[in-house]
Amino acid sequence: MKTLMTTLTGLALFTATATATTTASADEIVIGGKNFTEQQLLASMTTQYLDGLGYDVDTRAGMGSAVLRQAQENGQIDLYWEYTGTSLINYNDVTESLSADETYQRVKELDGEKGLVWLEPSAANNTYALAMRAESVEETGISTLSDLASAVNDGEELAFAMNAEFYAREDGWRPLQRAYDFRVERGAVKRMDSGLVYQALRDGQVDIGLVFATDGRVPAFDFQILEDDQGFFPAYALTPVVRQDTLDANPELAEQMNALSALLDDDTMASLNARVDVERETIEDVAESFLEDNDLL
Repeated sequence: MKTLMTTLTGLALFTATATATTTASADEIVIGGKNFTEQQLLASMTTQYLDGLGYDVDTRAGMGSAVLRQAQENGQIDLYWEYTGTSLINYNDVTESLSADETYQRVKELDGEKGLVWLEPSAANNTYALAMRAESVEETGISTLSDLASAVNDGEELAFAMNAEFYAREDGWRPLQRAYDFRVERGAVKRMDSGLVYQALRDGQVDIGLVFATDGRVPAFDFQILEDDQGFFPAYALTPVVRQDTLDANPELAEQMNALSALLDDDTMASLNARVDVERETIEDVAESFLEDNDLL
């Protein structure tokens, strides 16, 4: 879904390489991607897929969420995969509770006014989640976020790990505590890179870690996601988003990307992510084999 790594290097890259930012060229499509495994897989998958269809493709992966979104609005990125909840809350400042379909329809409308087209959403919902080791869930009886809030309010000392973006997001740590009516002291929260969160939780260095629902390390490391029983998190349906002027220049692109989107669901993404993060296959190889298995290469 998700880190805000707005580095000067990233900004300089887009500034240096951008030319005309208002007119798409049928000669080249620039694919963007964020800086975590799932996004890098999708960027590689999209690049190989469109290249195989005869498009001239340039890829700019590994960017922070805010930089990538700004680059697309400015015309420096033509296409990337975004999460509906991220656009709803972080880019359009909508905080009301909406269903998955309502979330998609709202961001489709709001971003459409900015020249961005949301294509068909996949069945993959890479929502944020808090997880514990399965053995800890059994020992403590904490299986929902309401259980967690009660434990904290009863004085149980628990150590948390999460990335810096979630700690500061409008759909992140502070609003989550308000929604479930609990408060964790700052010293009990360790902020670290997303990948290190999984290691810290697996190794018992913390009790609860922030995870992504489609991350393959969740089942591989025997984590149990705590149920969001009050529905705090919005839907984060994984969806290709493309500039309208890019579609105008490449009218078949929507149907082609929708065909790829239709192949993705939670189990598929978790399996693909695990092949990279657990089995240590390369992103390019995993993306290529998926396309080949589905007759897209």
